[in-house]
Amino acid sequence: MLALTCQKIYQAVTNVPTTTPLHITIATRESRLAMWQAEHVQTLLHTCGHTVTLLGMTTRGDQILDRSLSKVGGKGLFVKELEVAMDNGMADLAVHSLKDVPMNLPPGFELACVMEREDPHDAWVSAVADDLADLAPGAVVGTSSLRRAALLQERLAAMGRSDVRIEPLRGNLDTRLGKLDSGAYDAIVLASAGLKRLGLPQRIRRIFTFEEMLPAAGQGALGIEIKSDRADLRAALAPLMHMPTWLRVASERAVSRAMGGSCSVPLAAHARWQGGSLLQLDAAWGDEELAMPVLRASLSADVKSIDQADALGLAVAQGLQAAGAKPRT
Repeated sequence: MLALTCQKIYQAVTNVPTTTPLHITIATRESRLAMWQAEHVQTLLHTCGHTVTLLGMTTRGDQILDRSLSKVGGKGLFVKELEVAMDNGMADLAVHSLKDVPMNLPPGFELACVMEREDPHDAWVSAVADDLADLAPGAVVGTSSLRRAALLQERLAAMGRSDVRIEPLRGNLDTRLGKLDSGAYDAIVLASAGLKRLGLPQRIRRIFTFEEMLPAAGQGALGIEIKSDRADLRAALAPLMHMPTWLRVASERAVSRAMGGSCSVPLAAHARWQGGSLLQLDAAWGDEELAMPVLRASLSADVKSIDQADALGLAVAQGLQAAGAKPRT
């Protein structure tokens, strides 16, 4: 009955007859969060009548933990091995945290589906302090993100707190929590979505507002990547697509693409619906050395298509550049 319902939804939305159920293999990283995401998609595709298996893989991004991503190759380290598996026929699709997906995919690959967004906020996780202001002198805050580091530094400067150290923090979510619990850090900043997906909302001490810490492009959303010649998979994934989320993240990723966004650029971009088709897009940029003040830009526009979302993102990127931000080439 559930599979029939899913097929009816797809046919109603696309006006295209449903296809024969597929045998699908999902390539996934083996961290607990990545497996949750893959299993979530597996369950939904099962509901639609497809047979789905998982192929667990370890990526270079999972292996290199002693250096920041900005120094070892950026976001592509988390997806390359999964793309190789799709290219050689070992897997049919890959499920990604969209904030970890490079802005430009390799030729022959595409983002075929963006699913409904989880909470995009950043979370403050600590056993000793309710917020930055409550940290003891000389405290250490861990984050893997230059964006978070730049925005934390901005808040600390406003408080006159030059004693707090912001240190790199690599590893999957469980590894980062373990380092916090071991006493290596006084607090860490993580994506709320990951904590909630793994049933760990109790670890969140507080949620940052968007004014305090603007999220990364795509944060909280899942994207599904396929090879561009797989029209059958594109059709199979259509019932999982959430267009309001896709339009939001398309505008965010357009900002990042125009600014040369990667793990080596402190860049935030977040879009919110303001009612009807009015989409507000906010962005923030910091220099790579974290030496300049954070620059911001914001615009709203009527958005009903991916092209319009891209145009809004480009306009906001131009606003950042007009304020002094420098695109990374």
